[in-house]
Amino acid sequence: MPSPAADPDREIESLRNEIRQHDQLYYVEAKPVVADHDYDKLMHRLKELEAAHPEKITPDSPTQRVGDQPAPHLEPAEHVTPMLSMDNTFSQEELQKFGERVQKLLAAEGDSEEGGEPIEWVVELKIDGVAISLLYEQGRLTRAATRGDGRVGDNITHNARTVLGVPLRLLGDDYPDVVEVRGEVYMTNSDLVALNAQRTAAGEATFANTRNLTAGAIKTLDPRVCAARKIRFFAHGVGQTDDLPVDNHMDFLAAIARWGLPATPMVQRFGSFKEATEHCEQLIERLHELDFEVDGLVLKVNSFAQRARLGATSKSPRWMVAYKFEKYEAVTTIHEIKVNVGKTGAVTPYGELEPVEIAGTTVSRVTLHNAEEVERKDIRPGDTIVVEKAGKIIPHVVRVEKHLRKENLAPFPFPTECPRCGTELVKDEGGVYIRCPNMSCPGRMRERLMYFSSRSAMDIDGLGEKLIDQLLDAGLVTTFGDLYRLTEEQLVELERVGAKSASNLVNAIEVSKSRGLARLLNGLAIRHVGTTVARVIAQSLGSLEAVRQATVEQLAEINEVGDIIAESVHDFFHSEYGQQTAADLTSLGLNTTEEAPPESEAAGPLGGLTFVVTGTLEGYTRDQAHEAILQRGGKTASSVSKSTDYLLAGAKAGSKLAKAEKLGVKVLDEASFNQLVAGEWQPSVSGTPEDA
Repeated sequence: MPSPAADPDREIESLRNEIRQHDQLYYVEAKPVVADHDYDKLMHRLKELEAAHPEKITPDSPTQRVGDQPAPHLEPAEHVTPMLSMDNTFSQEELQKFGERVQKLLAAEGDSEEGGEPIEWVVELKIDGVAISLLYEQGRLTRAATRGDGRVGDNITHNARTVLGVPLRLLGDDYPDVVEVRGEVYMTNSDLVALNAQRTAAGEATFANTRNLTAGAIKTLDPRVCAARKIRFFAHGVGQTDDLPVDNHMDFLAAIARWGLPATPMVQRFGSFKEATEHCEQLIERLHELDFEVDGLVLKVNSFAQRARLGATSKSPRWMVAYKFEKYEAVTTIHEIKVNVGKTGAVTPYGELEPVEIAGTTVSRVTLHNAEEVERKDIRPGDTIVVEKAGKIIPHVVRVEKHLRKENLAPFPFPTECPRCGTELVKDEGGVYIRCPNMSCPGRMRERLMYFSSRSAMDIDGLGEKLIDQLLDAGLVTTFGDLYRLTEEQLVELERVGAKSASNLVNAIEVSKSRGLARLLNGLAIRHVGTTVARVIAQSLGSLEAVRQATVEQLAEINEVGDIIAESVHDFFHSEYGQQTAADLTSLGLNTTEEAPPESEAAGPLGGLTFVVTGTLEGYTRDQAHEAILQRGGKTASSVSKSTDYLLAGAKAGSKLAKAEKLGVKVLDEASFNQLVAGEWQPSVSGTPEDA
């Protein structure tokens, strides 16, 4: 319900005036004074008031238009198909309401039964740049325009021709005679860093951020200025077109890639809205990997036919929405770079900062993620940095302000030996993490003990971080088994540990012996093994001894356990450390067994069937394909055997495809798998869609 306003007339008029001022600064002058999130909140509040008082809506209200007027120094360019803006959501709750609304609208438009028709969703990054359209006729770029007010924008063809990623002529021969590609022009953070360094050296003023610089460059009259800014382009949509040779968004992105246009990266398709929204939270955690600014995510219906049925309001399409998160930046100094040794041995760098307030929180430490990120962003102790906090994600470094760097700042020398035990560090093969391989490293042991005693593992009440430090410093605990050998007499000798606390802890440790194999496997912090994988391994094999004796192939056959996890588990229990740990904990009386779950009929259309996924799929990651199978009652395995029912084979399938053909295992291509997911055919061990 909209919140009541004491004087709605005054608040409505005040909001309209404030939004108009911000529109002028943002769209025409490219000099915004508020963050996008704060602007969106103003518009959200005005919509609330107008919804509560519809008689007060006027044609000139900011809610009744898309943007503002074109800049007066450029020629107007009319959009044949309006460039509408997107509705915004700011929480998972609002996002869920949007998804439900789309499902209901499609059900109302069609003849689908209760429960609704299947909808595929696409999740994209929302690039923080400037929206433009590129019109190609007979494969040649004939016009480029900004969005403007959605119906008339600015003709910026002269500048678009200089933008990196905008081809002057399309490649191939399967493009329509007329096609309008829409997307975002932007600038990378690394290009901004280099440009500001050059301008400082030349005694010129520097730029504050990539978004403002891009907005100014794309509207300049002199294309040489735009070219010097190294503006880039990502495509994400289609406008006016003749006979588009595809019928969905993912195929459109694949088509424009063929034509020589760069599509927005990290786009993924999902079979349900739930999967898409869950992916959003995972994607936000990866923002630090990007060299360009993102101010949200976009969720779109994949099917063009469903989009046409959903239509649009006067302002926004009903088939897509922006999921925007609060994003705040601050400038501060990084005084020191340190490293921390984690429970899996990963040596993670972090920065000690000059404390700075971001979104009402004082930030004095920032994650630097890994050695490659420190090197890529060239972060050095003493640097002035831009720190960003997006949503609930911990702060990270956006870029170094190199134009403010003092002379002779030395690069951070990432250690080659473990700072806690002196063991030579090793880098993951094909990965970015550098690790300490010493399982007895006190740094690793500290983190492992904290995880071992956590609620998801052995749940040892009273064993906190400070007490673990005391136990390690006193030499009382160097292995998991040492916890179970602690006595009250030893504990009371520690600082701030009384007799009652010592007794309670010894009792809590004793109680933890009964937790069972699943919690124990999780608590051992074996690489790639979390709570879910630990549970399925424990329930499948039943005892620690069975886990120890299992081969890599036997482990990989377990549902949700693939080759990588299987090798990690096998290597752990066949290492000297793993063997000693298992034997020690067993001798101390821990429960090392787990009962299988009650037998029940497999639910879902894939119940009782086992799938192996191999090769590169266009619409799914390996995990997404597995999840689609599991949600429909099927099982997944990582290696092909006689018990495999279907092999889902993408591009470059390799040896698994050859083995499946040799064993007579049915092979599905991605198109057949999409039919299966959509419920267009029912699988059996004797057929594929072609056999139906």
